[in-house]
This record gives sequence, structure tokens and C-alpha cells, in this order.
Amino acid sequence: MNLTVNIAGVSLKNPVMTASGTFGSGEEFSEFVDLNRLGAVVTKGVANVPWEGNPTPRVAEVYGGMLNAIGLQNPGIEVFVKRDIPFLKQFDTRIVVNVCGKSVEDYCEVAERLSEEPVDLLEMNISCPNVKEGGIAFGQSAKSVERITKEVKRYAVQPVIMKLSPNVTDIAEMARAAEAGGADAVSLINTLTGMKIDIKKRTFALANKTGGLSGPAVHPVAVRMVYEAAHAVKVPVIGMGGIMDAEGAIEMMLAGASAVSVGTANFRNFGITEEIVEGIRTYLFEQGISDVKELIGAVR
Repeated sequence: MNLTVNIAGVSLKNPVMTASGTFGSGEEFSEFVDLNRLGAVVTKGVANVPWEGNPTPRVAEVYGGMLNAIGLQNPGIEVFVKRDIPFLKQFDTRIVVNVCGKSVEDYCEVAERLSEEPVDLLEMNISCPNVKEGGIAFGQSAKSVERITKEVKRYAVQPVIMKLSPNVTDIAEMARAAEAGGADAVSLINTLTGMKIDIKKRTFALANKTGGLSGPAVHPVAVRMVYEAAHAVKVPVIGMGGIMDAEGAIEMMLAGASAVSVGTANFRNFGITEEIVEGIRTYLFEQGISDVKELIGAVR
């Protein structure tokens, strides 16, 4: 039975990846999860300089998921290169570095810094606020998506995945813009913008007022957007958003995803990624399917 998939020329032993921001850079989960069994580990967002993140409280539980406004806290690229890459290289899994920035130049600087590092793919988190454009996220403008993709591709040696924001009117337009800019793949969805108010304190549950909604509540939206994006572009699509079990992962692949990223579910069950790999294997056996790639976009 063949579980391997290919993302922009990079072969993964299976289609299950971690979602950025929910798995650290692998070390925090390594005593609970055999990283060797995963298709890839996607790191927490890495910027060109350290980011402190947002003030607390910055996580809130909501019905069907959670809100977070961490603010992409990270120690910066130099610490990441010295500390996290050597740790991940101990394992037989692909390394995908999630990159964040506040300007096009920030993304390009990190891509260039990683050009000689032993990592396999770069994932650009374009849901970050573009400080030069009044705070609107890069991923909310097709013109910006195409421009930042073109610029990053000038510096990147590894294949580039553009991580798309769902907080747009037309996700297919954003996917096409990424492809036009030279993206090697797209991943989606990032979190949906949400808000929670504490009625007893009569104040916002998050210091940032709004946060990113993730978890099972967003899954149907994510499946729809993955389907639309997969039918809009020829590059591989990585699906994520509310995947809590193998069924959710398989659903994403049937909608058109070549691989999937598991996020919020890691907080509820540290071993969920391994369980999803086995669940996909069991499904293929029960359905008499010999190659997982037969699932990709099978529902039209």
C-alpha cells in the first residue's frame, strides 16, 4: 500500500503534516509522537527578528474550537537555525519552515537565510498584517499575494508554499494569484477571524479583542475552500482546518488536497497525527485502494 505523496518535487512518506503554530518546532511533542512516522513537521512561524507576540490573555476556548491571538511569538531566524533545525534533522521526516513577516522584505530575508539550510519546503504565512499597507493582511489582496510570491521566489531555493487566508471573498482568486506569482503549492485555510466576550467581566476574552478561530467548527468552511482552490490551480494544495481525525483528513483529500496539516487536534490528543496516518491506511485497505494518491480530488 502506497501512502507517499509529492509536494512540488518533495516526496513525503505519507500525506500527514503538522500545522504551524500548533506543534512548536517538533521538540515539545517529540516524547509523545514519533516524528519519523509523519510526512512532514511544519514549524511555528519564524521571522527575521524575534517577535514578542501579543499581550495576554491570548487563547480562549469557544464552542467547536478555540480562538488564539498569540501574535506569532518566535525567537527569530538565527535561534531557529541554531536550535531547531539540528533537532529536526535527527528524524526521518520532511521539514517545512513557516515564515512570517511584516513587510515583503522580511519574508525575503528569511527565505534567503534558509537557502543554504537543510530544510525541504518554505510555507509563507501571508495572514500577517502588512505594516506598509495600513495593517491589512498580505493574503487579503490578490495583487499583494502575487507580488509577495514573486519576490520570495527570487530568494528562495526550496519550493515555496503560500498559506492562504480564508478571510477573503474569493479564495480561488487568491490561489490563482499565488500560482501566477510562481508558488510551488498553496496551503489553506489559516484561521478565521473571530471574537469572544466574557459576559461576567463584560470585556473581551482576548486582550487583542479578535483572534483566529480554529478547530472542528471551521472544518466545513475549510473543505469548501480547499475544493475551490484545487479546482482553480494546477499546483498542489495542502488542506487544513478543523481536521480532528482520519475522516476529516480523507475528506480534505477527496476535495483536492494532496496532503493535510493537523493543528488544533494536537492540543486535545498529542498522538493524533500518528492515529490519522493509521486511519488513512485502514481506510485504503477497507476500500481496496492501493495508492493514497487515488483519493486526491476524487470527488468532483
